Amino acid sequence: YFEGIPRGPNGEILRRHGDQMERLPNGYYHALGRADDTMNLGGIKISSVELERVVNKASGVKESAAVAINPKGGGPSLLVIYAVTNKDRSLNAKWLKEEMQQLIRKELNPLFKIEDVVIIDAALIMNSQVWRASGHLDNFSDLLIECKSCHHRFKAEDLGYKIDKTGTRFLKVFTDENMNCPNCGKDFQFTSPEKFNLMFQTFIGSVDPLNKLFALWMRFRKSDKNNDKLGKQMVSEEIDDLFKNIMDTLVFLRPETAQAMFVDFKNVLNTSRKQIPFGIAQIGKAFRNEITPGNFIFRTREFEQMEIEYFVREADWEKYFEHWLEEMRSWMEDIGLDLAKIHELEVPDGERAHYSKRTIDFEYEFPFGKEELYGLAYRGDFDLLNHYKEPPYRDPETNEEFWPHVVEPTWGVDRTVLAVLCEAYDDSNDGRVVLHLKPHLAPFQIAVFPLLRNKPELVEKAREVYTSLKKNFTVTWDDRGNVGKRYYSQDEIGTPYCVTFDFDSLTDHQVTVRDRDTMSQDRVAISGLKSYFLEKFDTEI
Repeated sequence: YFEGIPRGPNGEILRRHGDQMERLPNGYYHALGRADDTMNLGGIKISSVELERVVNKASGVKESAAVAINPKGGGPSLLVIYAVTNKDRSLNAKWLKEEMQQLIRKELNPLFKIEDVVIIDAALIMNSQVWRASGHLDNFSDLLIECKSCHHRFKAEDLGYKIDKTGTRFLKVFTDENMNCPNCGKDFQFTSPEKFNLMFQTFIGSVDPLNKLFALWMRFRKSDKNNDKLGKQMVSEEIDDLFKNIMDTLVFLRPETAQAMFVDFKNVLNTSRKQIPFGIAQIGKAFRNEITPGNFIFRTREFEQMEIEYFVREADWEKYFEHWLEEMRSWMEDIGLDLAKIHELEVPDGERAHYSKRTIDFEYEFPFGKEELYGLAYRGDFDLLNHYKEPPYRDPETNEEFWPHVVEPTWGVDRTVLAVLCEAYDDSNDGRVVLHLKPHLAPFQIAVFPLLRNKPELVEKAREVYTSLKKNFTVTWDDRGNVGKRYYSQDEIGTPYCVTFDFDSLTDHQVTVRDRDTMSQDRVAISGLKSYFLEKFDTEI
Protein backbone atom coordinates (compact mmCIF):
# COMPACT_ATOMS: atom_id res chain seq x y z
CA TYR A 1 0.00 0.00 0.00
CA PHE A 2 1.40 3.37 -1.05
CA GLU A 3 0.91 6.44 1.14
CA GLY A 4 0.65 8.65 -1.93
CA ILE A 5 0.64 8.07 -5.66
CA PRO A 6 3.48 5.75 -6.76
CA ARG A 7 5.92 7.60 -8.96
CA GLY A 8 9.04 6.73 -10.91
CA PRO A 9 12.43 8.47 -10.48
CA ASN A 10 11.42 11.21 -12.94
CA GLY A 11 8.11 11.89 -11.24
CA GLU A 12 6.01 9.82 -13.65
CA ILE A 13 2.88 8.32 -12.13
CA LEU A 14 2.87 4.52 -12.22
CA ARG A 15 -0.78 3.75 -12.93
CA ARG A 16 -0.61 0.98 -15.51
CA HIS A 17 -1.95 -2.38 -14.46
CA GLY A 18 0.63 -5.10 -14.17
CA ASP A 19 3.70 -2.87 -14.59
CA GLN A 20 6.93 -4.56 -13.64
CA MET A 21 8.93 -2.44 -11.23
CA GLU A 22 12.01 -2.55 -9.08
CA ARG A 23 12.57 -0.48 -5.99
CA LEU A 24 15.42 2.03 -6.17
CA PRO A 25 17.57 3.17 -3.21
CA ASN A 26 15.73 6.52 -3.10
CA GLY A 27 12.45 4.74 -2.37
CA TYR A 28 10.96 5.13 -5.84
CA TYR A 29 9.83 2.25 -8.03
CA HIS A 30 11.28 2.04 -11.51
CA ALA A 31 9.08 0.69 -14.29
CA LEU A 32 10.73 -2.25 -16.08
CA GLY A 33 8.09 -2.72 -18.74
CA ARG A 34 4.62 -4.12 -19.31
CA ALA A 35 3.87 -7.41 -17.62
CA ASP A 36 1.00 -9.83 -18.02
CA ASP A 37 -2.29 -8.29 -16.91
CA THR A 38 -2.98 -11.21 -14.57
CA MET A 39 -1.66 -10.80 -11.05
CA ASN A 40 -0.32 -13.64 -8.93
CA LEU A 41 -1.37 -12.70 -5.41
CA GLY A 42 -0.24 -15.33 -2.95
CA GLY A 43 -1.06 -18.09 -5.42
CA ILE A 44 -4.41 -16.56 -6.43
CA LYS A 45 -4.54 -15.27 -10.00
CA ILE A 46 -6.82 -12.34 -10.70
CA SER A 47 -6.97 -9.85 -13.55
CA SER A 48 -6.13 -6.27 -12.59
CA VAL A 49 -9.33 -5.05 -14.24
CA GLU A 50 -11.43 -7.31 -12.02
CA LEU A 51 -9.40 -6.30 -8.98
CA GLU A 52 -9.94 -2.61 -9.67
CA ARG A 53 -13.68 -3.23 -10.00
CA VAL A 54 -13.68 -4.87 -6.56
CA VAL A 55 -11.63 -2.02 -5.06
CA ASN A 56 -14.00 0.59 -6.48
CA LYS A 57 -17.04 -1.27 -5.16
CA ALA A 58 -15.55 -1.82 -1.72
CA SER A 59 -14.29 1.73 -1.28
CA GLY A 60 -17.26 3.45 -2.85
CA VAL A 61 -15.10 5.70 -5.03
CA LYS A 62 -15.20 6.35 -8.74
CA GLU A 63 -11.48 6.08 -9.39
CA SER A 64 -8.82 3.79 -8.08
CA ALA A 65 -5.94 1.81 -9.47
CA ALA A 66 -4.34 -1.50 -8.67
CA VAL A 67 -0.72 -2.15 -9.62
CA ALA A 68 1.08 -5.46 -9.34
CA ILE A 69 4.81 -5.09 -8.74
CA ASN A 70 6.16 -8.29 -10.26
CA PRO A 71 9.69 -9.09 -8.98
CA LYS A 72 12.32 -9.64 -11.66
CA GLY A 73 13.07 -13.07 -10.27
CA GLY A 74 9.45 -14.21 -10.39
CA GLY A 75 7.24 -15.21 -7.47
CA PRO A 76 4.13 -13.60 -6.02
CA SER A 77 3.43 -9.98 -6.94
CA LEU A 78 3.38 -7.13 -4.48
CA LEU A 79 -0.10 -5.67 -4.72
CA VAL A 80 -0.38 -1.89 -4.60
CA ILE A 81 -3.79 -0.27 -4.37
CA TYR A 82 -4.33 3.46 -4.30
CA ALA A 83 -7.52 5.43 -4.64
CA VAL A 84 -9.13 8.26 -2.71
CA THR A 85 -7.09 7.06 0.27
CA ASN A 86 -3.71 8.08 -1.14
CA LYS A 87 -1.64 10.43 0.98
CA ASP A 88 -2.70 13.73 -0.58
CA ARG A 89 -6.42 13.15 -0.37
CA SER A 90 -6.41 11.38 3.00
CA LEU A 91 -4.59 14.37 4.47
CA ASN A 92 -7.20 16.68 2.98
CA ALA A 93 -9.95 14.58 4.54
CA LYS A 94 -8.13 14.72 7.88
CA TRP A 95 -7.89 18.51 7.65
CA LEU A 96 -11.57 18.80 6.74
CA LYS A 97 -12.42 16.76 9.85
CA GLU A 98 -10.17 18.95 12.00
CA GLU A 99 -11.74 22.10 10.57
CA MET A 100 -15.13 20.71 11.63
CA GLN A 101 -13.86 20.14 15.17
CA GLN A 102 -12.22 23.55 15.35
CA LEU A 103 -15.45 25.16 14.20
CA ILE A 104 -17.48 23.73 17.08
CA ARG A 105 -14.67 24.49 19.56
CA LYS A 106 -14.82 28.08 18.35
CA GLU A 107 -18.60 28.09 18.82
CA LEU A 108 -18.20 26.79 22.38
CA ASN A 109 -15.25 29.00 23.34
CA PRO A 110 -16.24 31.67 25.88
CA LEU A 111 -14.42 34.26 23.76
CA PHE A 112 -16.84 33.62 20.94
CA LYS A 113 -20.48 32.59 20.94
CA ILE A 114 -21.55 30.34 23.80
CA GLU A 115 -20.28 31.54 27.16
CA ASP A 116 -21.82 28.93 29.46
CA VAL A 117 -20.26 25.72 28.13
CA VAL A 118 -17.06 24.19 29.55
CA ILE A 119 -14.98 21.87 27.37
CA ILE A 120 -13.28 18.83 28.93
CA ASP A 121 -11.15 15.96 27.66
CA ALA A 122 -11.85 12.73 29.57
CA ALA A 123 -10.33 9.24 29.47
CA LEU A 124 -11.21 6.66 26.82
CA ILE A 125 -11.20 3.82 29.37
CA MET A 126 -13.43 4.17 32.40
CA ASN A 127 -14.34 2.02 35.38
CA SER A 128 -16.94 -0.61 34.53
CA GLN A 129 -19.12 0.68 37.37
CA VAL A 130 -19.69 3.83 35.32
CA TRP A 131 -21.29 1.76 32.58
CA ARG A 132 -23.28 -0.27 35.07
CA ALA A 133 -24.72 2.90 36.61
CA SER A 134 -25.53 4.38 33.20
CA GLY A 135 -27.36 1.24 32.10
CA HIS A 136 -24.96 0.42 29.27
CA LEU A 137 -24.06 -3.01 30.60
CA ASP A 138 -27.69 -4.07 30.55
CA ASN A 139 -29.26 -2.00 27.79
CA PHE A 140 -26.61 -0.88 25.29
CA SER A 141 -27.19 -3.62 22.75
CA ASP A 142 -28.49 -4.37 19.27
CA LEU A 143 -30.57 -7.34 18.20
CA LEU A 144 -28.52 -9.78 16.13
CA ILE A 145 -29.72 -12.53 13.79
CA GLU A 146 -27.65 -14.91 11.69
CA CYS A 147 -28.40 -16.56 8.35
CA LYS A 148 -28.22 -20.35 8.77
CA SER A 149 -26.90 -20.79 5.21
CA CYS A 150 -24.03 -18.30 4.96
CA HIS A 151 -23.74 -17.45 8.68
CA HIS A 152 -23.68 -13.73 7.87
CA ARG A 153 -24.91 -11.60 10.76
CA PHE A 154 -27.38 -8.74 10.52
CA LYS A 155 -28.89 -6.13 12.78
CA ALA A 156 -32.38 -7.46 13.39
CA GLU A 157 -33.91 -3.99 13.09
CA ASP A 158 -32.62 -3.75 9.50
CA LEU A 159 -34.74 -6.79 8.68
CA GLY A 160 -37.87 -5.66 10.47
CA TYR A 161 -37.43 -6.76 14.08
CA LYS A 162 -37.55 -4.72 17.26
CA ILE A 163 -37.86 -5.45 20.97
CA ASP A 164 -41.05 -4.67 22.87
CA LYS A 165 -41.33 -2.19 25.75
CA THR A 166 -40.76 -4.88 28.35
CA GLY A 167 -37.50 -5.91 26.72
CA THR A 168 -38.51 -9.57 26.73
CA ARG A 169 -40.17 -10.23 23.35
CA PHE A 170 -39.10 -9.69 19.75
CA LEU A 171 -41.68 -8.13 17.46
CA LYS A 172 -41.63 -8.28 13.69
CA VAL A 173 -42.67 -4.93 12.28
CA PHE A 174 -43.47 -6.31 8.85
CA THR A 175 -43.82 -9.85 7.51
CA ASP A 176 -42.23 -11.22 4.36
CA GLU A 177 -42.22 -14.99 4.51
CA ASN A 178 -40.47 -15.28 1.13
CA MET A 179 -37.60 -13.01 2.10
CA ASN A 180 -34.15 -14.00 0.79
CA CYS A 181 -30.91 -13.47 2.66
CA PRO A 182 -29.44 -10.09 1.60
CA ASN A 183 -25.97 -11.65 1.61
CA CYS A 184 -26.22 -15.09 -0.05
CA GLY A 185 -29.60 -14.75 -1.75
CA LYS A 186 -30.94 -18.04 -0.41
CA ASP A 187 -34.28 -18.50 1.31
CA PHE A 188 -33.73 -16.69 4.59
CA GLN A 189 -33.60 -19.29 7.34
CA PHE A 190 -32.13 -17.48 10.32
CA THR A 191 -31.55 -17.82 14.04
CA SER A 192 -33.79 -16.22 16.63
CA PRO A 193 -32.84 -12.60 17.49
CA GLU A 194 -30.54 -12.21 20.45
CA LYS A 195 -29.03 -9.24 22.24
CA PHE A 196 -25.53 -8.22 21.20
CA ASN A 197 -23.72 -5.75 23.48
CA LEU A 198 -21.96 -3.04 21.50
CA MET A 199 -19.18 -2.19 23.95
CA PHE A 200 -15.56 -3.17 23.39
CA GLN A 201 -14.05 -4.69 26.53
CA THR A 202 -10.55 -5.29 27.76
CA PHE A 203 -8.73 -5.96 31.03
CA ILE A 204 -6.41 -3.78 33.08
CA GLY A 205 -3.61 -4.98 35.31
CA SER A 206 -0.61 -7.25 34.94
CA VAL A 207 -2.63 -10.48 34.64
CA ASP A 208 -4.90 -11.20 31.70
CA PRO A 209 -7.85 -13.24 33.06
CA LEU A 210 -8.36 -14.92 29.69
CA ASN A 211 -4.79 -16.20 29.58
CA LYS A 212 -5.09 -17.33 33.19
CA LEU A 213 -8.38 -19.08 32.42
CA PHE A 214 -6.76 -20.90 29.50
CA ALA A 215 -3.88 -22.04 31.73
CA LEU A 216 -6.33 -23.26 34.37
CA TRP A 217 -8.32 -25.14 31.75
CA MET A 218 -5.17 -26.91 30.56
CA ARG A 219 -4.39 -27.91 34.18
CA PHE A 220 -7.95 -29.14 34.60
CA ARG A 221 -7.69 -31.32 31.46
CA LYS A 222 -4.38 -32.75 32.69
CA SER A 223 -5.86 -33.56 36.11
CA ASP A 224 -8.90 -35.11 34.46
CA LYS A 225 -6.73 -37.27 32.25
CA ASN A 226 -4.78 -38.49 35.28
CA ASN A 227 -7.92 -38.98 37.39
CA ASP A 228 -6.55 -36.43 39.84
CA LYS A 229 -9.74 -35.45 41.71
CA LEU A 230 -7.91 -33.23 44.19
CA GLY A 231 -6.17 -31.37 41.36
CA LYS A 232 -9.50 -30.87 39.54
CA GLN A 233 -11.10 -29.54 42.70
CA MET A 234 -8.27 -27.05 43.28
CA VAL A 235 -8.46 -25.81 39.68
CA SER A 236 -12.24 -25.47 39.92
CA GLU A 237 -11.86 -23.32 43.03
CA GLU A 238 -9.31 -21.10 41.26
CA ILE A 239 -11.66 -20.70 38.29
CA ASP A 240 -14.53 -19.76 40.62
CA ASP A 241 -12.30 -17.20 42.33
CA LEU A 242 -11.23 -15.82 38.94
CA PHE A 243 -14.81 -15.24 37.84
CA LYS A 244 -15.76 -13.68 41.19
CA ASN A 245 -13.07 -11.03 40.76
CA ILE A 246 -13.11 -10.59 37.00
CA MET A 247 -15.18 -7.38 37.20
CA ASP A 248 -12.33 -5.77 39.15
CA THR A 249 -10.16 -5.85 36.03
CA LEU A 250 -12.83 -5.68 33.29
CA VAL A 251 -13.05 -2.26 31.62
CA PHE A 252 -14.65 -0.90 28.47
CA LEU A 253 -13.70 1.51 25.74
CA ARG A 254 -16.25 4.27 25.99
CA PRO A 255 -19.20 3.88 23.59
CA GLU A 256 -20.07 7.57 24.01
CA THR A 257 -18.47 10.70 25.43
CA ALA A 258 -21.49 11.66 27.56
CA GLN A 259 -20.91 9.60 30.72
CA ALA A 260 -17.56 11.21 31.50
CA MET A 261 -19.28 14.58 31.60
CA PHE A 262 -21.80 13.30 34.15
CA VAL A 263 -19.12 11.66 36.28
CA ASP A 264 -17.03 14.86 36.21
CA PHE A 265 -20.03 17.13 36.85
CA LYS A 266 -19.02 18.13 40.39
CA ASN A 267 -15.37 18.60 39.44
CA VAL A 268 -16.35 20.98 36.66
CA LEU A 269 -18.83 22.71 38.95
CA ASN A 270 -16.21 23.27 41.66
CA THR A 271 -13.43 24.48 39.36
CA SER A 272 -15.46 26.61 36.93
CA ARG A 273 -17.96 27.98 39.51
CA LYS A 274 -20.71 27.79 36.91
CA GLN A 275 -24.35 28.11 37.84
CA ILE A 276 -27.30 26.42 36.19
CA PRO A 277 -28.01 26.66 33.33
CA PHE A 278 -24.59 25.68 31.97
CA GLY A 279 -23.12 22.94 29.83
CA ILE A 280 -20.18 20.56 29.62
CA ALA A 281 -18.89 19.63 26.17
CA GLN A 282 -16.46 17.06 24.84
CA ILE A 283 -15.08 16.16 21.43
CA GLY A 284 -13.42 12.77 21.24
CA LYS A 285 -13.26 9.16 20.18
CA ALA A 286 -15.95 6.60 20.92
CA PHE A 287 -16.00 2.89 20.14
CA ARG A 288 -18.86 0.55 19.29
CA ASN A 289 -18.69 -3.06 18.19
CA GLU A 290 -21.11 -2.52 15.31
CA ILE A 291 -22.63 -5.63 13.77
CA THR A 292 -22.81 -4.14 10.28
CA PRO A 293 -20.37 -1.24 9.74
CA GLY A 294 -20.48 0.26 6.28
CA ASN A 295 -21.44 3.04 3.88
CA PHE A 296 -17.90 4.42 3.89
CA ILE A 297 -17.47 6.38 7.17
CA PHE A 298 -21.16 6.53 8.06
CA ARG A 299 -21.06 3.60 10.48
CA THR A 300 -17.67 2.58 11.85
CA ARG A 301 -16.44 0.88 15.01
CA GLU A 302 -14.20 3.81 15.92
CA PHE A 303 -15.59 7.28 15.44
CA GLU A 304 -15.56 10.85 16.71
CA GLN A 305 -18.36 12.48 18.70
CA MET A 306 -19.15 16.05 19.66
CA GLU A 307 -21.58 16.19 22.59
CA ILE A 308 -22.91 18.79 25.00
CA GLU A 309 -24.63 18.00 28.28
CA TYR A 310 -26.59 21.13 29.14
CA PHE A 311 -27.79 21.18 32.76
CA VAL A 312 -31.08 22.93 33.56
CA ARG A 313 -33.89 22.99 36.07
CA GLU A 314 -36.68 20.55 35.31
CA ALA A 315 -39.19 23.36 34.81
CA ASP A 316 -36.98 24.94 32.10
CA TRP A 317 -36.13 21.92 29.95
CA GLU A 318 -38.60 22.72 27.13
CA LYS A 319 -37.23 26.26 26.82
CA TYR A 320 -33.66 25.05 26.44
CA PHE A 321 -34.65 22.13 24.24
CA GLU A 322 -36.03 24.65 21.75
CA HIS A 323 -32.92 26.78 22.16
CA TRP A 324 -30.62 23.93 21.20
CA LEU A 325 -32.94 22.89 18.40
CA GLU A 326 -32.39 26.30 16.80
CA GLU A 327 -28.64 26.11 17.47
CA MET A 328 -28.40 22.78 15.66
CA ARG A 329 -30.37 24.09 12.69
CA SER A 330 -28.04 27.08 12.55
CA TRP A 331 -25.00 24.78 12.71
CA MET A 332 -26.19 22.71 9.76
CA GLU A 333 -26.70 25.84 7.72
CA ASP A 334 -23.27 27.19 8.72
CA ILE A 335 -21.46 24.11 7.41
CA GLY A 336 -23.28 24.27 4.07
CA LEU A 337 -25.94 21.56 4.35
CA ASP A 338 -29.12 22.03 2.37
CA LEU A 339 -31.86 22.25 5.01
CA ALA A 340 -34.32 20.84 2.46
CA LYS A 341 -32.39 17.56 2.77
CA ILE A 342 -32.65 17.58 6.57
CA HIS A 343 -35.63 15.80 8.13
CA GLU A 344 -36.47 16.18 11.80
CA LEU A 345 -37.90 12.97 13.20
CA GLU A 346 -39.76 13.22 16.49
CA VAL A 347 -38.94 9.81 17.97
CA PRO A 348 -42.15 8.28 19.40
CA ASP A 349 -42.56 6.78 22.84
CA GLY A 350 -41.26 3.20 22.91
CA GLU A 351 -38.54 3.82 20.31
CA ARG A 352 -36.53 6.38 22.27
CA ALA A 353 -33.50 5.48 24.37
CA HIS A 354 -34.48 4.23 27.81
CA TYR A 355 -33.38 7.47 29.51
CA SER A 356 -34.97 9.94 27.07
CA LYS A 357 -38.25 11.77 27.58
CA ARG A 358 -38.05 13.55 24.21
CA THR A 359 -35.74 12.96 21.26
CA ILE A 360 -35.43 14.49 17.81
CA ASP A 361 -33.30 12.72 15.20
CA PHE A 362 -31.94 14.87 12.39
CA GLU A 363 -31.86 12.72 9.25
CA TYR A 364 -29.97 13.65 6.09
CA GLU A 365 -30.61 12.45 2.54
CA PHE A 366 -27.36 10.59 1.88
CA PRO A 367 -26.80 8.95 -1.53
CA PHE A 368 -27.50 5.59 0.13
CA GLY A 369 -30.73 6.76 1.74
CA LYS A 370 -32.12 8.91 4.53
CA GLU A 371 -30.12 8.22 7.69
CA GLU A 372 -29.56 9.75 11.11
CA LEU A 373 -27.03 12.57 11.23
CA TYR A 374 -27.49 14.22 14.64
CA GLY A 375 -29.63 13.88 17.72
CA LEU A 376 -31.17 16.11 20.35
CA ALA A 377 -32.45 14.46 23.54
CA TYR A 378 -33.95 15.45 26.85
CA ARG A 379 -32.36 12.94 29.22
CA GLY A 380 -34.15 14.12 32.38
CA ASP A 381 -32.16 13.54 35.57
CA PHE A 382 -31.51 9.86 34.79
CA ASP A 383 -27.72 10.09 34.53
CA LEU A 384 -26.94 12.25 37.56
CA LEU A 385 -29.38 10.23 39.68
CA ASN A 386 -27.47 7.06 38.83
CA HIS A 387 -23.99 8.54 39.35
CA TYR A 388 -24.66 10.57 42.53
CA LYS A 389 -26.40 9.27 45.64
CA GLU A 390 -26.70 12.82 47.02
CA PRO A 391 -27.90 15.84 45.02
CA PRO A 392 -24.80 17.19 43.25
CA TYR A 393 -26.00 20.78 42.85
CA ARG A 394 -26.91 23.45 45.38
CA ASP A 395 -28.54 26.70 44.34
CA PRO A 396 -26.26 29.50 45.63
CA GLU A 397 -29.22 31.79 46.39
CA THR A 398 -31.84 29.45 47.86
CA ASN A 399 -29.53 26.63 49.05
CA GLU A 400 -31.92 24.18 47.39
CA GLU A 401 -30.21 20.89 46.56
CA PHE A 402 -31.32 18.85 43.55
CA TRP A 403 -30.31 16.72 40.59
CA PRO A 404 -30.23 18.92 37.46
CA HIS A 405 -31.94 17.76 34.29
CA VAL A 406 -30.09 17.47 30.99
CA VAL A 407 -30.68 18.53 27.40
CA GLU A 408 -28.17 16.80 25.10
CA PRO A 409 -27.33 17.91 21.57
CA THR A 410 -24.97 15.44 19.89
CA TRP A 411 -23.06 15.50 16.63
CA GLY A 412 -21.10 12.79 14.83
CA VAL A 413 -17.91 14.27 13.37
CA ASP A 414 -17.42 11.53 10.76
CA ARG A 415 -21.05 11.65 9.62
CA THR A 416 -20.78 15.43 9.42
CA VAL A 417 -17.72 15.13 7.19
CA LEU A 418 -19.55 12.62 4.99
CA ALA A 419 -22.66 14.81 4.74
CA VAL A 420 -20.58 17.88 3.89
CA LEU A 421 -18.69 15.96 1.20
CA CYS A 422 -21.94 14.64 -0.29
CA GLU A 423 -23.43 18.14 -0.26
CA ALA A 424 -20.36 19.82 -1.75
CA TYR A 425 -19.47 17.25 -4.42
CA ASP A 426 -20.30 18.34 -7.97
CA ASP A 427 -19.32 16.48 -11.14
CA SER A 428 -21.98 17.94 -13.43
CA ASN A 429 -19.63 20.12 -15.47
CA ASP A 430 -18.24 17.88 -18.25
CA GLY A 431 -15.86 15.86 -16.12
CA ARG A 432 -14.76 18.78 -13.95
CA VAL A 433 -15.10 17.75 -10.31
CA VAL A 434 -15.65 20.55 -7.80
CA LEU A 435 -15.98 20.38 -4.03
CA HIS A 436 -18.07 23.43 -3.09
CA LEU A 437 -16.87 23.59 0.51
CA LYS A 438 -17.46 26.70 2.54
CA PRO A 439 -14.15 28.60 2.87
CA HIS A 440 -13.92 28.05 6.63
CA LEU A 441 -14.16 24.27 6.10
CA ALA A 442 -11.84 23.92 3.09
CA PRO A 443 -8.50 22.21 3.86
CA PHE A 444 -6.87 25.15 2.08
CA GLN A 445 -8.38 28.58 1.56
CA ILE A 446 -5.88 29.65 -1.08
CA ALA A 447 -3.52 27.91 -3.51
CA VAL A 448 -0.53 29.85 -4.83
CA PHE A 449 1.55 28.88 -7.86
CA PRO A 450 3.86 30.31 -10.50
CA LEU A 451 2.72 30.28 -14.11
CA LEU A 452 5.74 28.10 -14.99
CA ARG A 453 7.74 26.01 -12.55
CA ASN A 454 10.94 26.17 -14.65
CA LYS A 455 11.22 29.98 -14.51
CA PRO A 456 13.18 30.89 -11.35
CA GLU A 457 12.11 34.53 -11.43
CA LEU A 458 8.43 33.50 -11.31
CA VAL A 459 8.96 30.80 -8.68
CA GLU A 460 10.87 33.14 -6.37
CA LYS A 461 8.24 35.91 -6.47
CA ALA A 462 5.35 33.44 -6.19
CA ARG A 463 7.03 31.98 -3.10
CA GLU A 464 7.09 35.46 -1.56
CA VAL A 465 3.33 35.78 -2.13
CA TYR A 466 2.81 32.29 -0.66
CA THR A 467 4.85 33.11 2.46
CA SER A 468 3.03 36.40 2.96
CA LEU A 469 -0.46 34.88 2.73
CA LYS A 470 0.44 32.01 5.08
CA LYS A 471 0.55 34.47 7.98
CA ASN A 472 -3.22 34.98 7.82
CA PHE A 473 -4.71 32.10 5.84
CA THR A 474 -4.36 28.36 5.21
CA VAL A 475 -2.37 28.26 1.98
CA THR A 476 -0.91 25.51 -0.20
CA TRP A 477 1.79 25.64 -2.88
CA ASP A 478 1.19 23.91 -6.19
CA ASP A 479 3.50 23.89 -9.23
CA ARG A 480 2.57 20.54 -10.81
CA GLY A 481 1.64 20.38 -14.49
CA ASN A 482 0.09 23.34 -16.28
CA VAL A 483 -2.12 26.00 -14.74
CA GLY A 484 -5.36 24.46 -16.01
CA LYS A 485 -4.60 21.13 -14.34
CA ARG A 486 -3.68 22.91 -11.12
CA TYR A 487 -7.02 24.71 -11.14
CA TYR A 488 -8.88 21.44 -11.59
CA SER A 489 -6.80 19.73 -8.91
CA GLN A 490 -7.58 22.49 -6.40
CA ASP A 491 -11.27 22.38 -7.39
CA GLU A 492 -11.36 18.69 -6.45
CA ILE A 493 -10.20 19.34 -2.88
CA GLY A 494 -12.38 22.43 -2.42
CA THR A 495 -9.81 25.26 -2.45
CA PRO A 496 -11.92 28.45 -2.92
CA TYR A 497 -9.25 30.62 -4.58
CA CYS A 498 -6.13 30.15 -6.67
CA VAL A 499 -3.44 32.84 -7.04
CA THR A 500 -1.20 32.74 -10.12
CA PHE A 501 2.01 34.75 -10.47
CA ASP A 502 2.73 35.29 -14.18
CA PHE A 503 5.13 37.33 -16.31
CA ASP A 504 2.93 40.46 -16.13
CA SER A 505 3.14 40.24 -12.34
CA LEU A 506 6.85 41.06 -12.56
CA THR A 507 6.05 44.54 -13.89
CA ASP A 508 2.52 45.44 -12.71
CA HIS A 509 2.87 43.78 -9.26
CA GLN A 510 -0.54 42.17 -9.61
CA VAL A 511 -1.57 38.51 -9.58
CA THR A 512 -4.51 36.60 -11.05
CA VAL A 513 -7.04 35.40 -8.46
CA ARG A 514 -9.38 32.71 -9.75
CA ASP A 515 -12.67 31.83 -8.03
CA ARG A 516 -13.46 28.11 -7.64
CA ASP A 517 -17.23 28.35 -7.99
CA THR A 518 -17.63 30.96 -10.73
CA MET A 519 -14.25 30.35 -12.45
CA SER A 520 -14.01 34.15 -12.81
CA GLN A 521 -10.58 35.80 -12.59
CA ASP A 522 -9.55 39.11 -11.03
CA ARG A 523 -6.29 40.99 -11.21
CA VAL A 524 -5.41 42.03 -7.68
CA ALA A 525 -2.46 44.06 -6.41
CA ILE A 526 -0.08 41.93 -4.38
CA SER A 527 -0.08 44.55 -1.63
CA GLY A 528 -3.88 44.31 -1.40
CA LEU A 529 -4.24 40.50 -1.30
CA LYS A 530 -4.69 40.32 2.47
CA SER A 531 -7.59 42.78 2.58
CA TYR A 532 -9.06 41.24 -0.60
CA PHE A 533 -9.29 37.77 0.93
CA LEU A 534 -10.35 39.01 4.38
CA GLU A 535 -13.31 40.69 2.73
CA LYS A 536 -14.10 37.62 0.62
CA PHE A 537 -13.99 35.19 3.53
CA ASP A 538 -15.92 37.49 5.85
CA THR A 539 -18.70 37.64 3.26
CA GLU A 540 -18.76 33.91 2.50
CA ILE A 541 -18.45 32.39 5.98
